[in-house]
Amino acid sequence: MARADGGNQAARLVRDGRDDVLDAWVRAASAGLRGRLSEAEVRAELSTLYDALAKGLAGDALPAAGDDEMDEVRALLGELSRTRARAGATPTETAVSIFSLKDAVLSQLGEAGESAYVDFLAFSKLVDELGLVTFEAYAQAREAVIASQADELLELSTPVVKLWDGVVAVPLVGTLDSARTQVVMEKLLEALLETESERAIIDITGVPAVDTQVAQHLLKTIVAARLMGAECIISGIRPQIAQTIVGLGIEFGDIVTKAKLSDALKLTLAEAGLDVVRRRDA
Repeated sequence: MARADGGNQAARLVRDGRDDVLDAWVRAASAGLRGRLSEAEVRAELSTLYDALAKGLAGDALPAAGDDEMDEVRALLGELSRTRARAGATPTETAVSIFSLKDAVLSQLGEAGESAYVDFLAFSKLVDELGLVTFEAYAQAREAVIASQADELLELSTPVVKLWDGVVAVPLVGTLDSARTQVVMEKLLEALLETESERAIIDITGVPAVDTQVAQHLLKTIVAARLMGAECIISGIRPQIAQTIVGLGIEFGDIVTKAKLSDALKLTLAEAGLDVVRRRDA
């Protein structure tokens, strides 16, 4: 949607007064960032955006943010938003960088007539629409960053450790949900294959509580390991967890459980034909 006005004076000021308007915009945007970026860095960001905006305002009719004339502007706003989101800038700081263009243009209008301020209101609406484009792009980019960080944290919080030849362990810390169970299962199976291990210890010492759902997740992981030819032991069964398991009527069947990781390791080594003994001179 465009307004046929014979040439919006605020838009014409953007097209014809690049140096003055851009300088004012950079100063206003830099102030809103509170030192997060230097003025030179802000100028580098906004210069390309300014030129694309001036190009989009070349016609006599003032375009809307969704019009074809603003395609390049929207693309640059998306890139700016993603860069700011990855750098840790807030959505307010990112949007203010766009909204401050209104202050820059208004400061250059000077003692203009009433018609100029009517045109400025229409231009201001366009800038507001572009600000919303920026906010939406920032939100999408930030969600992507958070999702990526969550995946990385999930990988780091689920290590598979080789304890001995043929023995690996998975120390679990925190809540065990469906998504994490899938990661645990995948990493355990990969480790069993890579290390050619036939025994695995799943330590739940760091799991705060065990309910029916957590037990089901553990059983799925153990069944998957058995399909690979490996036997699993669950260690870290504290008194509170043991009482909860009994109270819920959860059955682990023939799965071996131990209170301590050391006990599980000792049993696993014994099954492998190895004995742990104290040295006589110790």
